Amino acid sequence: MTETYAIVVVGGGTAGCFAAATVAGEGLDVVLLERKSEEEAGHIACGDAIKGKSTFPDVIDREYLKEESFQNQNIRRAVFENPHSGDDIDIPLGTQGAVLDRKRYGEVLLEEVDRVGVDLEYDTVVQDVLQRDGRVTGVRAKRRGETLTYEADVVIDGAGALSILQDKADLGDATFDTNVDYSQFCSAYREIVHVDDPVEWDDAIVFKPTEELGYLWYFPRSSTEINAGLGFQMNKEPMELIDVLKRDLEDREEFRGAEVEDKLGAALPTRRPYDSATAPGFVAVGDAAGHVNPTTGGGIPGAAKAGHWAARRAIEAVADDDPSEETLWEYNRQVMQDFGKRFAAMDLYNIFGGAHEVDELVAVVSSLPGQQLVDALGSEGTSSMDLGLKIKTLFKTFGHWDTLYELYRVHECAERLKDVYDDYPTSPAGFEDWRARRDAVMDDVYEITGAEPKY
Repeated sequence: MTETYAIVVVGGGTAGCFAAATVAGEGLDVVLLERKSEEEAGHIACGDAIKGKSTFPDVIDREYLKEESFQNQNIRRAVFENPHSGDDIDIPLGTQGAVLDRKRYGEVLLEEVDRVGVDLEYDTVVQDVLQRDGRVTGVRAKRRGETLTYEADVVIDGAGALSILQDKADLGDATFDTNVDYSQFCSAYREIVHVDDPVEWDDAIVFKPTEELGYLWYFPRSSTEINAGLGFQMNKEPMELIDVLKRDLEDREEFRGAEVEDKLGAALPTRRPYDSATAPGFVAVGDAAGHVNPTTGGGIPGAAKAGHWAARRAIEAVADDDPSEETLWEYNRQVMQDFGKRFAAMDLYNIFGGAHEVDELVAVVSSLPGQQLVDALGSEGTSSMDLGLKIKTLFKTFGHWDTLYELYRVHECAERLKDVYDDYPTSPAGFEDWRARRDAVMDDVYEITGAEPKY
């Protein structure tokens, strides 16, 4: 059986749903292929936290989404727990964040996709990519044993981390980033835990470093319902995620007698965004394009925007009957000059962290004032310390000054890198020159940190 659409979207996550809704809003024929059943769709392992104010594209009923799935909208601070000294860092957030019910959030997105006119097909597992003359022309899938073929002018890949579409497609002649390896990803696991007594930190997202380069998180959906989870880099020794989380929960007084409602694991990218996520007839979005904050794993707002932007370019390609990379290219530039440059800069701190022992990193991070820590993690602008604070910081970091200076130099590289991403080329013709400039900054980072090249 063969079906033909203007655009095929694979994957019913945030990026895929916003892409499909954008296309349907312009009146084009679009199908969204989701591998899960209708009952399970939207059930995704996620930390559920959105830090700061996030504006989603106006292609769905955003108020309905918020009312149905945004549970705790009173997140005002982040808490970094020091597992050795017990001295926690309390960092006020510039704007209020929220913790949502990820399953309900996913269900609402799919409801909205259906409402705006997308053909939504569940239980559909994509197994292959169709190509002709170097251009992606569709996908082949199975649903309840039946083989299905979907042809399209453009395929939008929202199939998640390590997408099978990118394994099946021949993208060697395109600019599409194929420098992707499992070691650039993270394995994560989370539980939804209910406690009898309200926690005292229901206005905070709480982080705690693990033995390897990763962290535990405690994100309160309410004062008695907590999203508790952890992750680790796949280039480090593996952790028994469930056991590590269980031990930490048992050591925390507030979780005595707690009940676990839901358990789920996942993989997610902890790398920079793909250098290019376009090929003839093909665009990748969200996790499938590395659109995730590599230090925290957050990716919902970026995925929503990426899905929308990719769909806008795909719509233009259909209108012009020209699904070439040149037509789709502006999508890359929009990503890079928005959240892409920030995520690429944050990736430098992962590289820095991987070159040091966790205990040393904790000692340095615990010595930094909260705002300086925020700056070091790639926020816009830099703040200054008065003389007294500088002296106090120097005293607390005694014995780690070399590492602190190294972190300072990495921070300088991060600022340079964001400038390079601001100059992302306007067409594929300038792509190789741009990558050479970016790689020169990366060479400096590897020299400063002594880390093995990540890419």
